[in-house]
Amino acid sequence: MIHGDALRIGIHSGQLHGDYEICLRLWQRAEQLGYDWISLIDHLRPHLYGPEQPCFEGMTLLAALAAQTERIRCGMLVTSTMWRHPAVIAAAAATVDHVCAGRLELGLGAGGADRAYEQFGIPFPDAGERLERLDEACEIVRSLFTRDETTFAGRHFHLERATLAPKPRQAHVPLVIGGGGRRTLALAARHADIWNTLPTGVPDYRRQLDAVRGHCRAIGRDEHGIRQSITFRAVLVERAEDTERRTVELLRDAPDEVRAEYLSFGTPEQCVAALRPYLDLGVRDFLLGVKPPVDWQTVELMIGQVAPALHAYASLPTS
Repeated sequence: MIHGDALRIGIHSGQLHGDYEICLRLWQRAEQLGYDWISLIDHLRPHLYGPEQPCFEGMTLLAALAAQTERIRCGMLVTSTMWRHPAVIAAAAATVDHVCAGRLELGLGAGGADRAYEQFGIPFPDAGERLERLDEACEIVRSLFTRDETTFAGRHFHLERATLAPKPRQAHVPLVIGGGGRRTLALAARHADIWNTLPTGVPDYRRQLDAVRGHCRAIGRDEHGIRQSITFRAVLVERAEDTERRTVELLRDAPDEVRAEYLSFGTPEQCVAALRPYLDLGVRDFLLGVKPPVDWQTVELMIGQVAPALHAYASLPTS
């Protein structure tokens, strides 16, 4: 379960390695190192990498990896409502929650760019319709998780006396809504237990946060009742003089869109300085994005040096 305002450090691992053993090693090593959270993506043919980039299917891999860990919270950032009907999402999520003994946090999203839509002939409507589908999906999933029967008549989905059994093992599976778009922020205010986004700069993050809280006030929800989460990338080095060499090595073939997600290059102290403003704004989940090949030095320095410094800073009394 999520413990109030406690700080959590996680890994957003993806599944682009093309080797199950690499994925499994990352998940089990993250748990051994003391990470609190680990997640996958929900893409089939990711557009950010070359057309031959391997990518395992998300939900099946999530179940497999969750079964091979014991403590770490796990999820997917984020499950696309374009790949699966919301009832299928709910059934799959409930199954995974039993597999992992109640450690699932379910990310839901409208679905973004992916080569699979064209290659596999999967419909990809405009953003407005995808967000409508996400709104309905959030209602359906939560209802199936908590009610004996669900009848729902929406624009995109219809259920008649639908049942889900078994229910998830958790009494309340946290829903994670990911994204920073105007309508996505409104949906996060309405449905999310956790709101996840990229740290696109402190002023822009503050603008998004203000929007989420404004939407909360408009619907009568506690504006501080949504846990804040960011996913970022970093290159961590023990010595500052190694920064340039390591950055060139690790980002040589990285697409520009992936490079833009890097928040920090340098020592753990520099990474802490980059993350502190987000901590001050209320972020409590810091998820390190890990691309292939795994940068084990960054993974270990993040939990070994950055995490303790963030915990220490978070525990300081506020003036």
